[in-house]
Amino acid sequence: MTPRIAVQEAPFDLAAETARLTAGRQDVGGLASFVGLCRADDGLAAMVLEHYPGMTERAIARIAEEAADRWPLLGLTVIHRVGRLEPGAPIVLVLTASAHRTAALESCAFLIDWLKTGAPFWKREEFEGGAERWVEAKAADDAAAARWKPA
Repeated sequence: MTPRIAVQEAPFDLAAETARLTAGRQDVGGLASFVGLCRADDGLAAMVLEHYPGMTERAIARIAEEAADRWPLLGLTVIHRVGRLEPGAPIVLVLTASAHRTAALESCAFLIDWLKTGAPFWKREEFEGGAERWVEAKAADDAAAARWKPA
């Protein structure tokens, strides 16, 4: 299995990505998906996501490899957008396919938790009125990722 990993400005198409992942496959019994959207919290006008090309894709590939080592995956897609995103815009897509639902669901949850803390993205929030601020790491994201660490 070769994961599909993309970091891009363009929007993604959930239906097209699902079709791509499962095309011609009859061994897939469970497909899990997560789509993260830009929320309009506290007057947010937009979120600007920046990354270091090459480094970000390699980090995501390592996280995908970890998921493939832990679960019997038949397919995996991670697409993360960068650039200026307004509220309601899709930011991230994680798709996992397996013969069984448990592996698909658990690996999807693992991937999104680890992406939040292990993929190098820098986020700047723009607010109505012109104020801006960089988003700092959150303890809740670290705790979510930590639940997947081996005992």
